[in-house]
Amino acid sequence: MSNRKAQVHHEAHEDGIHRIVLDRPDARNAISSQRPAGHSPLRCLVIASSSACFCAGADLVERKTMSEAEVVAFLAELRRVFDRVAAFPVPTIAAIDGPALGGGLELALACDFRVADSRVQKLGFPEVQLGIIPGAGGTQRAPRLLGPTKAKELIYTGRLIDAKLALDWGLLDYVSEKDQTGTERALELAKGMARSAPLALASAKAAINRGQDLELAPALQWEQACYEELLPTEDRREALSAFADKRVPVFHGR
Repeated sequence: MSNRKAQVHHEAHEDGIHRIVLDRPDARNAISSQRPAGHSPLRCLVIASSSACFCAGADLVERKTMSEAEVVAFLAELRRVFDRVAAFPVPTIAAIDGPALGGGLELALACDFRVADSRVQKLGFPEVQLGIIPGAGGTQRAPRLLGPTKAKELIYTGRLIDAKLALDWGLLDYVSEKDQTGTERALELAKGMARSAPLALASAKAAINRGQDLELAPALQWEQACYEELLPTEDRREALSAFADKRVPVFHGR
């Protein structure tokens, strides 16, 4: 199978950590209209790349051959995909080991966490220099994460920043240590979550994500509803038994 067709592949790791790997190194992991089948992780999903570029955004070679209607349809589908990433029921981590530009950075913004190799030099939104704007969530997610001023600077200027400045600004949550890749640092973070009960992770994420859009009183009611859903689960009973037995709990996600 050619690299152009093999856009992503899926890897299952120990402890319920799954990894989706962007795999179009010939096109710098540009986002194509070809979409592979998805997989459902158990505890944590890491989105990484197979090459030195995380994702260079839209495939401009392909884009040149598309009609305006095809571009609109593709962008709508891309937003739906990124919205599904944002709403994914367990924690998601973007493992950035190279440039993340345009749609690639928008994909990272849809994740719960962004972790990069400390040597990454190019993160940003170059769209305005191509006569367009970030159209797959960038103009909405970046201000919510960075505040309007820094987001406007990135988007209006098309400026590309490095991992250190991105960490200072809050665009990144973690960077790798010396001689460590972004993916390795992301997997460290994922392993810290993988000890948790899968259903509890999902409920915590749902409580936080929806609660941010509510006033405090209804948000607290929503939190209570998320908590109560866990009361009859086998995992909760297993956690109590493990605590009494002084052993590590074994969770099955039910």
